[in-house]
Amino acid sequence: MITLNSRNKINKPKLRVGRGIGSGKGKTSGRGVKGQKSRSGVAIKSFEGGQMPLYRRLPKRGFNPIYQKSIAILNLDKIQSYIDKKNINPNEVLNAELLKKLKLIKKNSTKLKILGKGKVKDKINIEANLASKSAIEKLEKIGGSIQLKK
Repeated sequence: MITLNSRNKINKPKLRVGRGIGSGKGKTSGRGVKGQKSRSGVAIKSFEGGQMPLYRRLPKRGFNPIYQKSIAILNLDKIQSYIDKKNINPNEVLNAELLKKLKLIKKNSTKLKILGKGKVKDKINIEANLASKSAIEKLEKIGGSIQLKK
């Protein structure tokens, strides 16, 4: 049976370094002789003995959220300019796949958003993930339509 007095000490007294030769940690207080590490107030941070330090082994992450979904944004005036240049056929349904194929939006974009800057003269049908209220109003005014994917 273990009694209170027979247990090993949990709180050991703090080792007092630099208190004479008999203590075992006298004179240089276990720091060796000379050099940067023997001085007070010095810590060689992130030094791993010549091994590539952790902060250099890990990739840079900065201010770019790594799980961010990239959304392609298209204004109505941009769509109209593509129609004028004959890049887009106004009779076709305009969607992200078609725009990626024509290289009008980036291929890594996951969603398509239509914004209402500018005007559209032609009646067009658009399939997008997101759209602003003004874009929807302008398209419906000229007789076009916009389907929002869920």
